[in-house]
Amino acid sequence: MHVLTVLDHPNPDSFTAAAAQQFMQGAKAAGHSVELADLHAEGFNPLWSMADIEADTDANTVPDVRSEQARIERADAICLVFPLYWWGMPSMTKGWVDRVWSWGWAYDQLDDPEKSLLRSRSGVLLCPAGASSDEMEASGYLSALETTWIKGTFGYFGLSPCKLEVLCGSTGSAKRRQALLERSYQIGYTLLSTRPAESKT
Repeated sequence: MHVLTVLDHPNPDSFTAAAAQQFMQGAKAAGHSVELADLHAEGFNPLWSMADIEADTDANTVPDVRSEQARIERADAICLVFPLYWWGMPSMTKGWVDRVWSWGWAYDQLDDPEKSLLRSRSGVLLCPAGASSDEMEASGYLSALETTWIKGTFGYFGLSPCKLEVLCGSTGSAKRRQALLERSYQIGYTLLSTRPAESKT
């Protein structure tokens, strides 16, 4: 498989960036080819604009958006790596989703609200978080994120299977952080291929 990793963190020395690198190393060790989209380093503009709205209506896609769509089209699996920020996506990731996964290219709610226009791809959301897993589960945050992201957002984009992997305790001890990096490697190494039965054209 060809695996696209989309990284959102302004600090190249961050734990989030390290998790992305470990994920890609695992994917490569499993025999996959990898590609990195480092949104901050590449200067992606996350601001949804009138140009994007007009492109939805006249099919004249904005060039930077089209470049990102081409990356997705050549990928068999996609991993988004971003820190859990105010219990959600950081603005760069949210803007990338808003602008790139556009109406008429990724989905068309007029015909079938739950059908993607794209072929199926494996998907992983790899999210470092300072909170503990017990705290997130007790508060209902994990189930809320599953509903919001896996069903409510990426459920429209043909990602199947799609998993949310929260790296809880990423601000903890060096031992804890190392364990999470090893887990990131394993997530890349054991990345599942698309389920043939759910493939869409």
